[in-house]
Amino acid sequence: MIDAVSDWVWGMPLIGAVLATGLILTLCLRFAHIFNLRRAFVYMFHTEKGGGVSGEVSSFAALCTALSATIGTGNIVGVATAIGTGGPGALFWMEVAAVLGMATKYAEGLLAVKYREVTPDGRVLGGPFYYIEKGLGPRWKPLAVVFAVLGMLSGIMGIGTITQINGITSAVQRFFDPQFSSADMATGIALFGTTYSVPVVVSGVAVTLCAGLVIIGGIKRIARVSSVVVPFMALFYVAVIALLLLGNLAKLPAAIETIVLAAFNPKAVTGGVVGTVFVAIQKGVARGIFSNEAGLGSAPIAAAAARTNEPARQGLVCMTGTFIDTIVICTMTGLAIVVTGAWEPSLGLEGVDITIEAFGRGLAFMGPRSGVIASFFLMAALTFFAFTTILGWSYYSEKCLEYIVGTRHRWCVKAFRVLYVAVVFVGPYLTVSVVWGMADVFNGLMAFPNLVALVLLSPVVARTTADFLRRNGQMVR
Repeated sequence: MIDAVSDWVWGMPLIGAVLATGLILTLCLRFAHIFNLRRAFVYMFHTEKGGGVSGEVSSFAALCTALSATIGTGNIVGVATAIGTGGPGALFWMEVAAVLGMATKYAEGLLAVKYREVTPDGRVLGGPFYYIEKGLGPRWKPLAVVFAVLGMLSGIMGIGTITQINGITSAVQRFFDPQFSSADMATGIALFGTTYSVPVVVSGVAVTLCAGLVIIGGIKRIARVSSVVVPFMALFYVAVIALLLLGNLAKLPAAIETIVLAAFNPKAVTGGVVGTVFVAIQKGVARGIFSNEAGLGSAPIAAAAARTNEPARQGLVCMTGTFIDTIVICTMTGLAIVVTGAWEPSLGLEGVDITIEAFGRGLAFMGPRSGVIASFFLMAALTFFAFTTILGWSYYSEKCLEYIVGTRHRWCVKAFRVLYVAVVFVGPYLTVSVVWGMADVFNGLMAFPNLVALVLLSPVVARTTADFLRRNGQMVR
């Protein structure tokens, strides 16, 4: 039943709503956010100066906190799943969704800063629940509460905890002890009535300790760690894929042609073995949304903490997250899979195994150990990406809880952090399939209250943007 609900939520209802919202916002903005993409990257590294600037962390740190939750398994496993089930054309539709999603992320970041609250002790409270309540009016507060409840459950029930730690420990076991069986009592460790491999237990404990040390410290510590780990891992991942693509440069034009052709005529490329045009669109858009979270309402929770008094400025910085996550990282992963032919149905591969095969083939010029190198690299990438997702979602779900219980009950937030870390600890030893389904449902349902607010507040987004561009000497298109 959970799988059926998850498939429905992440099917046409969510896809249609996110694409429609992105299109509406793109037209309302008259592509102003696209024309200011270069400026957005400048703002990313230059925190607003001057007295009276509100916020807890720099714009770059706020972006890294948001990216810590979005750059993850979706960039590695999600892209492979989309291409494996929807064909190479799924990558094309992923890009289309990302272009529209940039407008959505821009609006989310803008509204998060515009309607946030700053407590007397300097803490910042913001996100969809605040721009729903303050932007649309008090009578909309029940919708804001629904979003907050779904966001909290999504974080604590799976997408920020159990699924991520499971991904890390599974990747570690796949590399260090792939032949392990739960029946092997001699080489394993007995826990909770079952035997687990040593790499699973050791990596689980290590990640829990590291996560606990960061999460207990709150947003500033999360932002500091994310500001180091996210750029390093993202650049390292992009550098390795760039090396792969350079080693297969002659095949790149044919791969791009295959992607475009498969987007409109999958049968011509796959012979009808993989999907239809509808399946290519569905898989590409759904996996793209899952990866960059444009429209889901998670990123504006982090954006609200940025030190700035200009909502449009932070909107531009927030928008770069979708560009980096999907248009850069997901595209490069997809190109690596198509260039090497690792997606072909005849291989019978699924999920992360497609990506491992792509890296093994693409890096073959590095010698006979290329397969081991590829496997180790993907294990490291999945570990770091999933770890930062644990950090990002701890902050998101904590802020959702804080909105529900109020700012005076700080003990609830501290208790929640301890509970969150405890769930990370037990995560490797829980059955993950049902948890993934529940997490997907909560995560997808979060989008609908947020999308309603974005559409209704689109005139506010347009006016605020126009005012910002005029004051900064830019022609309003």
